[in-house]
Amino acid sequence: QVQLVESGGGLVQPGGSLRLSCAASGSTFGLLTMAWFRQVPGKQREQVASISAGGEINYPDFVKGRFTISRNDDNDMVYLQMNALKPEDTGLYNCNHAAIYRRLQWGRGTQVTVSS
Repeated sequence: QVQLVESGGGLVQPGGSLRLSCAASGSTFGLLTMAWFRQVPGKQREQVASISAGGEINYPDFVKGRFTISRNDDNDMVYLQMNALKPEDTGLYNCNHAAIYRRLQWGRGTQVTVSS
């Protein structure tokens, strides 16, 4: 089975930065839109960024201007540069295909904790 492996999370102070990486081992992204999601206990998973194979990028307002998503299809990698982090950005971050019917098994994710 294709494995999704996220990395790059950690503990950071408010205003700090992190760069998350997502590797989709054994897969080809093709024309699929990739996305980053985050979730905290008791809350629904929310999408924080997406990028299509054609480079179309979308962000919700609460991260726009602070987060930057990118992809490298040659290496089957997706990245999320996170700047000006806020405590409310805390959560478990996962990557996956944006389309529900294309979703792969969720990886373990990478924990992002923003606190002073």
